[in-house]
Amino acid sequence: MDGLAIREAVASDVAAMLKLYELGDRASDEAFTLDEGVAHLEMMQRNPALRVYVACDGDVVVGTYELLIMENMAKRGRRSGIVEDVMVLPEYRGRGVGKAMMQDAMDRCSAAGCYKLTLSSNRMREGAHRFYDALGFTRHGYSFRVELD
Repeated sequence: MDGLAIREAVASDVAAMLKLYELGDRASDEAFTLDEGVAHLEMMQRNPALRVYVACDGDVVVGTYELLIMENMAKRGRRSGIVEDVMVLPEYRGRGVGKAMMQDAMDRCSAAGCYKLTLSSNRMREGAHRFYDALGFTRHGYSFRVELD
């Protein structure tokens, strides 16, 4: 998509990011207020391994994702990346925004010396699975989780 820019999120992006989450399958009665979201982004930014990115079409935030690049004891200390909370405005889906964000994540991981980039996706999100397949991600193993209080 021409004119798309991907950059680190800043406090003034939080309102648009919260709207993205509200429009997606992450809507919840536990959503941040704007002030809480700004404070949380600032807390996340203090972690040098974790970054939040936004995709912008001009001044409009049209997508977001989070990237954690972690150090590992295995694999002789080679790093790995984890992508979380990928969202694109519904009216921008199918226009290359998600592809550009995932390419951005792959490029950042490659530059950091990561040996892999992983993500998880809800089993019911078949369209998302086809999207990740088309980008060269392979289905590997299982994803497990436990809900903690």
